[in-house]
Amino acid sequence: MSKTINLHGTKSGVISVTKIENPYGEGSNTVASIGISLSGDANNPEWKVHIPMDNLDEVIKALQALK
Repeated sequence: MSKTINLHGTKSGVISVTKIENPYGEGSNTVASIGISLSGDANNPEWKVHIPMDNLDEVIKALQALK
């Protein structure tokens, strides 16, 4: 699954959200990857974070609390 979201306040920036299996090589744990690209290139974000799937529910709750 992958989703690209327009980055508010920019002309062409995007937020990309995707699930990556084996991000650090064979046998590494699956992560949720969130990237930010000001140029609009979702495949090559300038910033990204990998969140282990085991932490995803807690991160989602923390983000919802910010809202």
